[in-house]
Amino acid sequence: MIKETRIVLKNIGKINPESIDDYIAAGGYKGLRKALSMDPLSIIDEMTEAGLRGRGGAGFSTGMKKKFTSQGCLECPQRYVVVNADEGEPGTFKDRVIMEQDPHLYIEGTIIAGYSIQATKGFIYIRAEYYASIDKTRKAIKAAYEKGFLGSNILGSGFDFDLEIKLGAGSYLCGEELTMLESLEGKRGNPRIKPPFPAEKGVFGMPTLVNNVETLANVPHIVLNGKDWYRQFGTERSPGTKVFTISGQVRLPGHYEIGLGVTLRQLIDDLAGGMLPGKTFKAALLGGAAGTFVDASMLDEKMTYDNLREKGATLGSGAVIVLAEGDSVYDVLLNCLRFFRHESCGKCVPCRVGTSLLVRETENLKNVAAGKALLDRMVRESEIMAATSLCPLGQSPILPLESAARYFESELVSG
Repeated sequence: MIKETRIVLKNIGKINPESIDDYIAAGGYKGLRKALSMDPLSIIDEMTEAGLRGRGGAGFSTGMKKKFTSQGCLECPQRYVVVNADEGEPGTFKDRVIMEQDPHLYIEGTIIAGYSIQATKGFIYIRAEYYASIDKTRKAIKAAYEKGFLGSNILGSGFDFDLEIKLGAGSYLCGEELTMLESLEGKRGNPRIKPPFPAEKGVFGMPTLVNNVETLANVPHIVLNGKDWYRQFGTERSPGTKVFTISGQVRLPGHYEIGLGVTLRQLIDDLAGGMLPGKTFKAALLGGAAGTFVDASMLDEKMTYDNLREKGATLGSGAVIVLAEGDSVYDVLLNCLRFFRHESCGKCVPCRVGTSLLVRETENLKNVAAGKALLDRMVRESEIMAATSLCPLGQSPILPLESAARYFESELVSG
């Protein structure tokens, strides 16, 4: 039986999240102190060699992202760090746990990230419904200024960095980095065309590093302990730990941190206590609404970015929604597609029309004689949406739809 390996969550339940002294006593801000004595480029190299990948869902190299931003627009007068704390993916609540129970950790990671790319300003974009996260983060920022970890000449290093919160209005679309930057600038949350990418031209036209809360929460630990220490967790291509949020038909739903490479069966049986009494595993939706369905044949596959991608699934944000025999995959799929329809901004035709079309077709799926033909057509339509939509929202329906059709075709078309 496996047990949790806590790095990002090691302080949870052990310190008062509103006490910076508790955080410091637990080793907090040691990573920042060490970082300020290092060359900024060496920090970027350390992140790259540690193999830290973005924990928001894309799994892109954090070090490479920092490198691109540090090299973007060398003549520009400013660089920015933006923390993506929007967390609108259904089934995902890992960032909320960090923000509410150990806010100084990701703030420390944000300051280090700013130093590594020589940015002097950062923004934390939090959805306005996250009341406790906002409150804890505001108090943590205030305390960090009072202790000299934010502001001018941080810890006598000559490095200046300011940090403030920006509130989002609850749009799922604003979890996508370029759309979030539009909202952060005070505009309507519509997607930007890319390129250029944020590393080249981000918020206010300046090079911008956008990182997820969980990603930044790993940074102080890597700086303090080194890349070799970090690589002892996880796998060769997916190093480190991941915070998984498990919900649905399990005994102990909640958040769990474990090295990447754990299997879905181990997550359910060893960490989440197994299925509820009398329940048998049927399926899991991995990564939330913009994720993939899997059946029991995937229970022993390693939960890593690359392995799941090779198997036609996705790790995404780390959400695992567990379904039991008797639960309806059709109903969950329909709810996902309705969610996408509701959240579409309407800017591009493929998404605006396509999300509505897929919902209507799904509602009619069991009422037509040619159910299989209709399901195949829906998959093709979602492929066209993925190829032509401006942002990830229109590119997302293919994931739950194609995977549901692959594993549960007979349920979707039989009625």
